[in-house]
Amino acid sequence: MKTFKSWNAFVKKRNALSDGGNCGIKMKQLPFMGVICTVMLFIVYRTTNYQYHETEMETKLHPFETVKDYRLPSENLKSLPRGIMQARSDLEMKPLWSRSSLRSKVNITTNKNLLAMPVGIKQKENVDDVVQKFYEANFTIILFHYDGNVDGWWDLDWSDKAIHIVAHNQTKWWFAKRFLHPDVVSIYDYIFLWDEDLGVEHFDPERYLKIVKSEGLEISQPALDPNSTEIHHRITIRARTKRFHRRVYDLRGKTKCTNASEGPPCTGFVEGMAPVFSRSAWYCAWHLIQNDLVHGWGMDMKLGYCAQGERSKKVGVVDSEYIVHKGIQTLGGSGHPTRAAPIKRTGGSGFDLRTEIRRQSTWELQVFKERWNRAVEEDVNWVDPFLRYQAQRYRKHKRRQTSKRSNS
Repeated sequence: MKTFKSWNAFVKKRNALSDGGNCGIKMKQLPFMGVICTVMLFIVYRTTNYQYHETEMETKLHPFETVKDYRLPSENLKSLPRGIMQARSDLEMKPLWSRSSLRSKVNITTNKNLLAMPVGIKQKENVDDVVQKFYEANFTIILFHYDGNVDGWWDLDWSDKAIHIVAHNQTKWWFAKRFLHPDVVSIYDYIFLWDEDLGVEHFDPERYLKIVKSEGLEISQPALDPNSTEIHHRITIRARTKRFHRRVYDLRGKTKCTNASEGPPCTGFVEGMAPVFSRSAWYCAWHLIQNDLVHGWGMDMKLGYCAQGERSKKVGVVDSEYIVHKGIQTLGGSGHPTRAAPIKRTGGSGFDLRTEIRRQSTWELQVFKERWNRAVEEDVNWVDPFLRYQAQRYRKHKRRQTSKRSNS
């Protein structure tokens, strides 16, 4: 019996030593396994990072060939293999031919910003001043000729490098809706949709964009010189001591702009004469443009909804790069600042064409307002984002007040 007990004790002791040995081995293996895991994680990180940069490079070199940009194919596209479909385009001109040695080389688009302007030959000199500044900054230029005169522009050095589109007596918004579809201008970081009667002596597009990017402005405009011929909203006037501003304070007139003001024209507002859109903001703004309301009245009050966030932060006016609004009416006008253009009808008395255009614009404004209100009423799932922002700010304000009371 004693021998049996001693044998059991020996076996238990051996098992204990064996277990301790295994535990020791496992403890020794832990640092080694940690090193292996670290190396594996590093390899996975480097691989993922490399693939990401390769994808980014592919996107830059072949901006229209990435599958992720495609919408899901419709029934009409099912007969095409997915890889051959290109859902987007651009406004870059291509040569009719190239040397065989250059055909296989990737053509990297260098123009990343776009200037689009409606123009008439009467303002050729002023348009030339504007375009030269943008052309030197490597912008793509597209001109909308509303008077049908294209031949009068060919003597300018940059003219054959610009895109010219002709449609008689059409407005900037008519052209933009038809020729600046988001899928056509998607490669451009910023789109300048400007009128032709703007003085740019104190404006530099590259410095302007540096400010816009650094301040995160999705929709912007250069400030107007106080000596401009036409100024409609105080928020657009240049503040001499600022680089940019997002709001204005003004207690004069019907609309009082105070620190409590939440929307246009006190904050979150730019005017339609010289707006600048980011790519994302333009995608939204293009859908806001009404196909049949060609004068665009009323749209400036709603552009803040396209600011990709809170309009009081994402919309602004740049003061250090400013322009002069000359107020020259040539589309349906005389080509002189604020001068009427009387036209005589056969067998009738003369009438002011600008007055007729203003009446049309006023009617379009009313139609736009009615459409907006009707759309808001009919879309039961739509929630006004700015009412939500106001509610969030109100709750934060209440929490601060409660915190102050509890600390006092």
